[in-house]
Amino acid sequence: MTPLRLLIACACLAVLLPLPRAHAQSQDLLIPGYPVAVDVPGAHNLPDPNTTYKVVFDLADAAPKPTDVNPGLIGVAKYVNTLAKFGVPQDHRKIAVIFHQEALPIVVNNDTWKAAHNGADNPNIPLIQALARAGVAFHVCGQGVTRTKIDPKTIQPEIQLDLWALTTLVDLEQQGYVRIPN
Repeated sequence: MTPLRLLIACACLAVLLPLPRAHAQSQDLLIPGYPVAVDVPGAHNLPDPNTTYKVVFDLADAAPKPTDVNPGLIGVAKYVNTLAKFGVPQDHRKIAVIFHQEALPIVVNNDTWKAAHNGADNPNIPLIQALARAGVAFHVCGQGVTRTKIDPKTIQPEIQLDLWALTTLVDLEQQGYVRIPN
């Protein structure tokens, strides 16, 4: 094959073969600074932009330390970033979070958190706010709020106070949401 024909053949292949999906950069993610699923060459079952993903993250565990962001919230951010990376539009991302049990304290506003944690900021608030801007719906168990004596007026405005986590989970599952425990 002559060099010219080889060049033409390579050019034709370059045009005909699909380009690999660009890797998402931090500034391109819905939740910058948080993870996204890594590419796995040859992987099947990739997020489909034509599928509506209805997922409720059941956050019942606390972070290892009060100064840490709750790992469950980081998992939500990774999922949201991954769906966005694969082109799943916002109207196909129906993501909810329910806080209860040991995860309850993270729902309070910064002033309330600071009063309980020697003046330290609530590390979860920026991520909750970023996820809410990305369309994630937040719920908190009213039974737990009452049991732990959290003043409902101190709950972050992005978080909806519900009667009971159990009712919220059942209602969302009946609407077709898949429950992801932490």
